Parts: sequence; C-alpha cells; structure tokens
Amino acid sequence: MMKRQTIAIADFYVPVRRQTLESHKVAALAESIIRKGRQAPVLVRPDGKPFVLVEGLHRLEACKALGEAPIAAYFVQVRQR
Repeated sequence: MMKRQTIAIADFYVPVRRQTLESHKVAALAESIIRKGRQAPVLVRPDGKPFVLVEGLHRLEACKALGEAPIAAYFVQVRQR
C-alpha cells in the first residue's frame, strides 16, 4: 500500500530523465487545479531529502507555478537498476 504524505516543493529532486517538460501541459494542469483542485498526488521514492520524483513532473510544475508550497505525494517502492 502506498503511503500518502504532504511534502514541501523544495524537498523534491527531479532526475534528468524526468525533465521533459511541456509548457502547454503545465498551463492546462494549473488551470484544472484552479477549477477543480488537485486531483492526483505525485509519486516519489524516499531517498532521504530531497525525495526523488518518480511520476508527476507536470503536476509538480503546475503547483510551483500556482505558488503552492506543500503538495500531496505518494511514496512508492521502485526497483533500482
């Protein structure tokens, strides 16, 4: 079972391979967050601080753009290669 927690945006680390950002997606998500609120938490794996982002780069960036400080995240176990 995944554990949900609220994490400060400053405590996220985005691996280089996750940095394919599309600004139109960020803008659309930010608009959706304004209208409906945050629907889905991002996924992170614990690695001390910062927490490593596994999924949700556009959601993270949309929250940053809206000035939200802590956001909801699920901790997941990821097999490292």
